[in-house]
Amino acid sequence: MSVLISPALLNGSSAPAPEMEEDEESLTHPLLNSLSRSTSNNTSQVAIVGSSVSPIESLDYEIMENDYFKQDWRRGEKIQILQYVSMKWMMCFFIGLLVGLVGFCNNLAVENIAGMKFVVTSDLMRARRYTTAFLVFASSNFGLTLFAGLITAFIAPEAAGSGIPEVKAYLNGVDAPAIFSLRTLFVKIVGSISAVSGSLVIGKAGPMVHTGACIAALIGQGGSQKYGLTWKWLKYFKNDRDRRDLVTCGSAAGMAAAFRAPVGGLLFALEEMASWWRSALLWRAFFTTAVVAIVLRALIDVCLSGKCGLFGKGGLIMFDVTSANVAYQIWDVPPVLLLAVIGGIWASLYNFLQDRVLRIYNRINERRAAYKIVLALTVSIFTSCLLFGLPWLAPCRPCPSDTSEPCPTIGRNGNYKKFQCPPGHYNDLASLFFNTNDDAIKNLFSKNTDAEFHPFSMLIFFITCFFLSIFSYGIVAPAGLFVPVIVTGAAYGRFIGMMFGSHSTLNHGLFAVLGSASFLGGSMRMTVSLCVIILELTNNLLLLPLMMLVLLISKTVADAFNGNIYDLIMRAKGFPYLERHAEPYLRQLSVSDVVTGPLQFFNGIEKVGNIVHVLKTTGHNGFPVVDEPPHSVAPVLFGLVLRAHLVTLLKKKAFLQNPVPAGVDTFAQFSADDFAKKGLDHGDRVEDIQLADEEMDMFIDLHPFCNTSPFTVVETMSLAKALMLFREVGLRHLLVIPKVSGRIPVVGIITRHDFMPEHVLSLHPSLAKSKWKRLRVKLPRGVKII
Repeated sequence: MSVLISPALLNGSSAPAPEMEEDEESLTHPLLNSLSRSTSNNTSQVAIVGSSVSPIESLDYEIMENDYFKQDWRRGEKIQILQYVSMKWMMCFFIGLLVGLVGFCNNLAVENIAGMKFVVTSDLMRARRYTTAFLVFASSNFGLTLFAGLITAFIAPEAAGSGIPEVKAYLNGVDAPAIFSLRTLFVKIVGSISAVSGSLVIGKAGPMVHTGACIAALIGQGGSQKYGLTWKWLKYFKNDRDRRDLVTCGSAAGMAAAFRAPVGGLLFALEEMASWWRSALLWRAFFTTAVVAIVLRALIDVCLSGKCGLFGKGGLIMFDVTSANVAYQIWDVPPVLLLAVIGGIWASLYNFLQDRVLRIYNRINERRAAYKIVLALTVSIFTSCLLFGLPWLAPCRPCPSDTSEPCPTIGRNGNYKKFQCPPGHYNDLASLFFNTNDDAIKNLFSKNTDAEFHPFSMLIFFITCFFLSIFSYGIVAPAGLFVPVIVTGAAYGRFIGMMFGSHSTLNHGLFAVLGSASFLGGSMRMTVSLCVIILELTNNLLLLPLMMLVLLISKTVADAFNGNIYDLIMRAKGFPYLERHAEPYLRQLSVSDVVTGPLQFFNGIEKVGNIVHVLKTTGHNGFPVVDEPPHSVAPVLFGLVLRAHLVTLLKKKAFLQNPVPAGVDTFAQFSADDFAKKGLDHGDRVEDIQLADEEMDMFIDLHPFCNTSPFTVVETMSLAKALMLFREVGLRHLLVIPKVSGRIPVVGIITRHDFMPEHVLSLHPSLAKSKWKRLRVKLPRGVKII
């Protein structure tokens, strides 16, 4: 029979744990806080996925080595092993091919939709029909944002945002429903095109990473079972570990497709996304991004012949800017150092404000869909007013005589937008605002344009992009952060270059590139991958020394104030993410200090009614199996059985009339596929299984279905060491065994949530002073900011 044991009694204490005083940085939404506290010892929780509150659960990357798995492994022949390896490479090829096609189509659609909008508006401006031009511009943006908001709110709320925090959490072992579904993929692609075309200060790089992960996950499970789009020959992988590797390759392919940076995409997945990495995965991810690069190169060559409408001269994947020969002297280094330090401070402020705004948006987004859509439309109207109104503040500038392109610009692309200016003049601020974000970056990065922009216009553009990008992220639409951070940093860097003027030999375009690097390093806190991505974007390896210097300094400065923007977003959303490092206070605790109860386990031969009762009354995913006399001389831990396997046994009705070990005929009812995870869904539920009263009094022999070699730790092990084991192996359950024999063979189970700071500090609030501290600037009273 099953046994309930309270770890408090095992530890010799019956006093309830004191409440923890909440730290300001650990605050999340009140709903998430309450649910987190009530389920802190469980394997499931809730988090904000996209724009909706959804239940989440942990993934299990450990192979369940039960008898059926061992039989399947013994029967494996060389041809099956070859097929297994070949399928991995074939799936990587399909992932690269599809992600490359989607990335190209995204750019093609955005450039044509936004391009038509800007062409019509510019024609009306040249005809001096300013009111009509504004109405066309604002209504186009309004309609595109409304469409993106509607399909996101009503079809796939999980598609809202960039998707990088959700994918990063998944690769860390946290699963959320529908983040990789077919409808999420559709809304992510279409919604991203619509929202970016609506002139919101958002990007498509983050959505492309999520898109690549969706494609990889769907291919890994053979398609979508819900919509009947499945292919049996693709249903080959049977565990979370293989699917995790494919999703890692998909995220690398998504970043490679967004920036046409295959090596940068690979390093991005390695440095930022993946929690587990090995050399075999490195090769497959490299192959996937190489396929993406080849597909993009082939399709871009087609567009250069003029067969893609307005696409072909703009778009982020068309960068080839800055000077061919970059010459800099030793006296150019101090301005670059100053740019890096100030950029790190600005980027940390950006992260702080983004985190606060996102928490406010989370409160709005948990309400009805109407509130989400109204918020998105409000941001769209405000953005349209600023983009159309602010260029009127900029003075008209005479066209340069030595320009290589028409001035003022006629048509879609160009650095010299006429706007309201007389013939022979252009509006430099309109040249930035009346373009897609990709083309604005191209203009800022361009060489030989030091005299093109006025410092006042650049300052207005920087401040506007800084705040609009903060308020645009978090609405109910697919939205990325990479491109807004790049364009904001480029404006900041160009403004710094204008301030130094003749005191530096670097041109303003190079300052813009370095400014983008400082903002990316200070906000994203990546170094190697960002350095390679920017070098692949600008096609200029001579920038490498300065780029490395700027990224290292800006990251170091920003680290003193707050964390990575994606880590802040994951914390605000409530994802239980396990960090690479252990907090100092974890070394002061042993695993027995955080195990909470009661503990539920089964006997090796258990009554059906007991199993059904436990499954219906608990949400646990794994249960220890203990053999007791007369089946063993003394109580002994036999293994671990999963909830999904128990449900399968109940569904197949593998019952025994008497509590005796199962015979050989019982094994014939099952195969290894019955205990393999078929897809990304949550499988059968115990509530759906109908059992008669006489069946409830029967028995099940759990021995053949247990993982007989689960990971275990002694109750006296350091909690920090247990965290490293749990994270590096990719576990979902870690069994705690007693140090002294003669007691019950298992005293508790450690899950992901037992390592969370909220849970640990709620049990031991006095250890809060041992947390890593960030640098905080204390302002005088009366000047305090939120």
